[in-house]
Amino acid sequence: MGRGGASKVREDGPERKCIATGEAQPRYGLVRFVMGPDGQVVPDIAGKLPGRGVYVASSRNALDKAVSKKLFARGFKQTVTVPDGLVDMVEQGLARRVVDLISLARKSGSAVSGYEKSKDWLAKEVATVLIQAVDGSGRGKSKLSTPHYGTYIGWLTADELGVAFGRETVVHAALSSGGLSARVVEEAQRLRGLRLKTDDDRGHREGKRAL
Repeated sequence: MGRGGASKVREDGPERKCIATGEAQPRYGLVRFVMGPDGQVVPDIAGKLPGRGVYVASSRNALDKAVSKKLFARGFKQTVTVPDGLVDMVEQGLARRVVDLISLARKSGSAVSGYEKSKDWLAKEVATVLIQAVDGSGRGKSKLSTPHYGTYIGWLTADELGVAFGRETVVHAALSSGGLSARVVEEAQRLRGLRLKTDDDRGHREGKRAL
C-alpha cells in the first residue's frame, strides 16, 4: 500500500454512527462532540467530557457537512450554537494531541528525532513508525524509508514536531514499537483526515505504508 493509502490501526472497539455520513465505525475514527451548558457545541478530542455525545467522522468533508447542514442540532435533538471555525478548532486540537503524545513518547525513550538517529533506528529495525514533516525537503525525506509493515506519518509540520521534541524544528523522527506509539498512530490517523484532502498524501512517494 502506498503512503497515501489508509490502513486501520485496529479492528476492535465500540462503533458509533457519524451524523454526517450515516455510517457506523469504531470510535477512534470519529470525533466526539458534546453540548456545553450554554448550548454551544464543544469538540471532545480526548473523548472524556461528560454528557451525551454525537460523533462525526474525522474528515474535513464530514465536519464541513455537519456544520453547513446543521446536523448537530439534529444529533442533539435541540437547538445548538456552533462556534465559528469549528472545523479548524478540531484540527488544531487533534494536532496538539498528537504532538503531546509524541512528546510523551520521547520522554519515555520510545521516540527519537533527527535524520541520523532516525536512520539508525530504521537500520536496526527498532523503528516501527517514521514521521517526517510535511514542509521538509522532499529530497531529504526520500532518503529514509518506512519500516516494513510499519507506518508513515507525514502531515505534521516541522514546527509542530519541533515542539514535540523540544527543538525549534524537526523534519525526521521515528517511534519504536510499544509504549505510546500505537496511540500516536491512532491519533495521527484522525488528524490525517483533517489535513489531507486526497489519498495522494501531498505527493509523497509510493511504496511506503501510511495511515
